[in-house]
Amino acid sequence: MDDAKIIGSIAASAAGSVGAGSITVATVTSSAPGLLGVIGLTTTTTVALPVAGIVAGAGLAAYGAIKVIKWLND
Repeated sequence: MDDAKIIGSIAASAAGSVGAGSITVATVTSSAPGLLGVIGLTTTTTVALPVAGIVAGAGLAAYGAIKVIKWLND
């Protein structure tokens, strides 16, 4: 199969998962700055990645691994 067709199908699958939302990868809690931190209040930061990006990254990584394995075996 042609490389461009394979990469196009990976992009299509990633585009199909655009509405799927995001995945939380980290949640960090720290004390609030200034006077609010002094009285014990905290802030929470959430790091989230879009599902479409994860699908595209995983697809391209798998495709690259397959290409390397085939190259090593030839």
